[in-house]
Amino acid sequence: MNAPLRESEKRYAICKTCTILLVGLCYRRVWWFRLMREPLLLGMRLLSWWHGIDPRDYRVRTESCYGCIRFMKESLKEMSPAARWLNDRINPAFNQIRDTIVTQDEIREARRYAREATHPEEAIVAAPSGTSQGQRLD
Repeated sequence: MNAPLRESEKRYAICKTCTILLVGLCYRRVWWFRLMREPLLLGMRLLSWWHGIDPRDYRVRTESCYGCIRFMKESLKEMSPAARWLNDRINPAFNQIRDTIVTQDEIREARRYAREATHPEEAIVAAPSGTSQGQRLD
């Protein structure tokens, strides 16, 4: 494994949906979700190790995002044809199962949180409905 990157060498993480939030809900609601997800996670970790990917090499704005498998998965899709092939086949079914466990409101909240948690500090988000000014994420 490569030496850890210095903070100045890390790139900002890009995340569309907070996996940690949704998976936590699924783990609490259905006992078998862990049995389905953990072997997939082990496979991603092994492929990441093989390719020298460390999810801690991404800048994030919240401690809970540090080392998230989302960044490992995205890097794998960039580097590994095998990972892309597997993701294209497994991810749609996985998401469909996950989406029967969580609500659409929870998915929307996970998307909002992911945008705010991984965006650079200089980012400005759109003002909430009924206001005219944007606000800083921090």
